[in-house]
Amino acid sequence: MHNKEQVSSLQIAFMVMLFEIGSTPLFLLGGKAKQDSWLAMCVGSLAGLLLLLLLLWIQEHSLGLDLIGILRFNFGATAGSVVGWIYCLYFAYESMRNVRDLGELTSLTLLQTTPMSITMLVFVLIALYAIWKGTAVLFRLPEVLLPMLLFFYGLLVLLLGIMGSIDFRRLTPVFEGGLRPILDAALPEIVSFPFGQMLVFLMLWSLWEKPGVPVKNTISAYIAISIFLIFMNALNVAVLGPTVAGISQLPFLKTVRTLSNLQFVERLDILVTIQLFVGLLIKMMIFYFCAVKGISGLTGKPLKWWVFPVGAVIYGTSFVERDYTQHIAIGLGPSLKIDPVFQIAVPLLLAVSILLRSRFKRTPS
Repeated sequence: MHNKEQVSSLQIAFMVMLFEIGSTPLFLLGGKAKQDSWLAMCVGSLAGLLLLLLLLWIQEHSLGLDLIGILRFNFGATAGSVVGWIYCLYFAYESMRNVRDLGELTSLTLLQTTPMSITMLVFVLIALYAIWKGTAVLFRLPEVLLPMLLFFYGLLVLLLGIMGSIDFRRLTPVFEGGLRPILDAALPEIVSFPFGQMLVFLMLWSLWEKPGVPVKNTISAYIAISIFLIFMNALNVAVLGPTVAGISQLPFLKTVRTLSNLQFVERLDILVTIQLFVGLLIKMMIFYFCAVKGISGLTGKPLKWWVFPVGAVIYGTSFVERDYTQHIAIGLGPSLKIDPVFQIAVPLLLAVSILLRSRFKRTPS
């Protein structure tokens, strides 16, 4: 592998954090658990951590291979390739969902009169350019964007605190309905989105500049960002109350709009929109990159061959859903049902295959 294609531990840690933020603060995840939604986030992130440990274990036992290589090695060339192609479609589909999110968010908040087809094309072209320029460019983005993003989130939380908008009593009573609603809200939904999406790093860890797996960096980044997401979830409820936060289309936007009586700051929602753009764009780029990288691995053709065709497919399919309501209904319905197959079932099969392989290796013939 060329030197220029390798990425550092810090870049991987930052990418984990930015990828996990994505569009997550946009929604109130676990809203079914009402004021306990932040506890549902805790459960989801813990389950996601177990899944992450499984993924890291798989990567440690498949050094130098990405997901496609791991599938072909464990399931055989034919079956592995078939599953690999399905994963490439899955990554492209996830990328398309983020493109649509970006388009809808733009027309909802910033550019109400600009056709969504134009804004979505711009986002796809930005991603296409970054992927065309190569891994180094893609992984340099979080180094610039993450500190800026966290600074803005911190600023907004500080303003909410100063204005006295935050009332943590809205998070009580805790465990009102017992443990059941919390578990129902967390599994499988919060595990699937965002925590289970860490699966894409099976395509990325092999780019690390050192031999082995960046375990410490990945886990530290995952834990740090989980705490941040749990806090943001609790914050939305503490500002809006569980009922309003639960029914809002974009609760965090509504939370920030409570600052509208600040005399010296106008249109803070622009700031929120930009934060969400950054998160969504990175997520969309990573899924797009994984689809391209996967197809490149399966066909043996260079990465650049596939950047345009995959981009065209992602852009074209982003118009399939009729409107935002249908987009969200599919995203929180059928999509979440198939996610566990890709995020949990296949990795478990891979782990079993790796264990059986090492068992047979050890037994003397």
